[in-house]
Amino acid sequence: MESPHNKSNSPHEIGDRLTSDVVVRLRTEEGRDDWVYCHSEILVDKSKYFADRLSDNWPTCQILDSRNCVEVYCEESDFDYHVNALRLFYVRRDGSLSDMWNGVRNAIGILQVAVNLGCPQIITACVEYLEAVPWEESEEEEILKIIPGMGSQVEPILARLQPVNHTSIVKIFLSTLQIATSSPPSQMNDLKTSAQEQLEYMLTEDDDAPLLPADEGIKFEVLQCVKRMFKKFRYLVESLYCGRQDSVSKTGEIQFFHSCLIDLSWAYQILAKLECVKDFVCCWMELSESIINVLNLAIPLMETKLKVLEVTAKVIEAIGYGTVVLPATKRFHMVKVWLPFARVVKSLMDTISGDDENDLAIKIDGELWQSLESAFVSLILTLPSSDQAEILTEWLACKHIQYPDLTEAFEVWCYRSKVAKRRLALLGGKNGLTNIE
Repeated sequence: MESPHNKSNSPHEIGDRLTSDVVVRLRTEEGRDDWVYCHSEILVDKSKYFADRLSDNWPTCQILDSRNCVEVYCEESDFDYHVNALRLFYVRRDGSLSDMWNGVRNAIGILQVAVNLGCPQIITACVEYLEAVPWEESEEEEILKIIPGMGSQVEPILARLQPVNHTSIVKIFLSTLQIATSSPPSQMNDLKTSAQEQLEYMLTEDDDAPLLPADEGIKFEVLQCVKRMFKKFRYLVESLYCGRQDSVSKTGEIQFFHSCLIDLSWAYQILAKLECVKDFVCCWMELSESIINVLNLAIPLMETKLKVLEVTAKVIEAIGYGTVVLPATKRFHMVKVWLPFARVVKSLMDTISGDDENDLAIKIDGELWQSLESAFVSLILTLPSSDQAEILTEWLACKHIQYPDLTEAFEVWCYRSKVAKRRLALLGGKNGLTNIE
């Protein structure tokens, strides 16, 4: 804030009545009226507003206490900021401004006064301070509300809030993707979790558009990472199924198996946002029988079985609701493989008393079971009627008939089967379809 004319070396002090030749009269609508004894040479040097008011060209001149008087009206909330700004006029060249700001909020207030009074040196000092120091969230919101309307001179303050160019976003996205799909040491798990959360946030459309458009290049990179995840997961499934590890190694692989499931569940969410889940669905379908075999033979943990069903529910939904189109034989295979497993796990879950805290942690709400049941019903109803009949016959004869509840599928099948000949006969008469005997 050094004056270009070195007038900040003046020995004058603010409030020195003996040497003062100007009274700055600070007034508010609430009736506050304070007199600040100042010096014209400093006011003229530091502020365009005071320079204009004290010039010979100003049409009127007020006298107060035998001195020129300049009135400044302000809000009560801004009163202290005006006093602080006047004090900054008197900071000498060798003085330090770092102790004068008293925090971000005070600096914002002084900056507003400096802009209104035309004080370029104080504006520069405020901008340098606010640009360099950290902000709390509430301070950031205040800066966003106030600073953009002050013009180009304060733009450096907003540098940390400016949009980033597309190339930079892509680079950080790809770097984050590598961490999110890696298998880091345990001390880096928090970083991996954060990377996964932020990637999902980048691709989510909420009040704002996604940070990164889902173009073909981004989809390709994500799909490549998911393929590597599945390759690692496939190898792990095969290793557990062979069962050649010692007990220590096996325990570690079971934990790793569960970790992979968590990653795959997250990966599906990312692929769903990118609208490219087909490869994931096909990979999961190919591994389905092997996964169930491993769960039955090597992994007794209920928590892991539930995580498997969580991923399976996403896959069944994608197939059952037509997001991924598969032949009837593959759809039928998914029902035959996963329906019995889901039924058994649900019956085991129902036997958990809930008295133990660990059991309570495993007990999940009904959303998984409800979504899985609905997906099964939808998927079954897409199958040829003969395949539906086979599935429903097994369901009606099962002792665990309560879950999944296929009543809706059963009722639709009964209706379709009863009216099938009549409906197709009518269509056949019009379109040449063959009657079904």
